[in-house]
Amino acid sequence: MSGMEAHEKMDKHENGTDGLKEQAGLQALDAGELELEQALRDFKLSVHAWSDAALSRPRRVAGEVRRRSWRLAAGWALGCVLVAGSVSGGLLERGHQLERARMAAQQRAVLEQKQLEEQQGRAKISDEALLADVDSDVSRQVPSAMEPLAQMMAGDESK
Repeated sequence: MSGMEAHEKMDKHENGTDGLKEQAGLQALDAGELELEQALRDFKLSVHAWSDAALSRPRRVAGEVRRRSWRLAAGWALGCVLVAGSVSGGLLERGHQLERARMAAQQRAVLEQKQLEEQQGRAKISDEALLADVDSDVSRQVPSAMEPLAQMMAGDESK
């Protein structure tokens, strides 16, 4: 019985208008309520039966979810390994480049040192050679440009 019907029933009872007609109406109301309760009970039982049947049938979704989650985890793991390998490979290559640059700089320094020593050695030799040339030029009696003339004169003196 709804709240409105109960309220109307109380109003009628307070007014003293309870009669046979009202009792007949209440019995019809009770019969309607019984019918409604029976329909609701049947509906409830059918919902429970359907739920039990749905829960008891075999499901395939759980297995697929496990496979997908395993594949997803494997994919992430392989991706992480790939990223870690790329980063470590890059760092290793960078270390090799720095080592090669250091070795090349060291070789350049050794080569420059050798070249400097050779230049200093040549400068000493060239200084000595220059002094020897100057000495030989000064020690001659006649400069080399005038030598042909000196030979002619030497030839005249011998005659």
